[in-house]
Amino acid sequence: MGRTVHVPHVVEQDEDGTWCATAQVRVGVGAVGEGQTREQAIADLQEAIAVLISEVGAPPELAITLDVA
Repeated sequence: MGRTVHVPHVVEQDEDGTWCATAQVRVGVGAVGEGQTREQAIADLQEAIAVLISEVGAPPELAITLDVA
């Protein structure tokens, strides 16, 4: 059975032109992906997150919703 996990991530290009994608799955547990394009970095990050979740498990919640006035 598959499970969809939404993981907030950041994608930036470093000074050498390499794209870096980072995400934090839970406190102190993160993943990094790199590539020559933004899409390659995100694909690499997705693979890293899949491995990480298989090792440490997916958290029950990655985000909370607040009703802010």
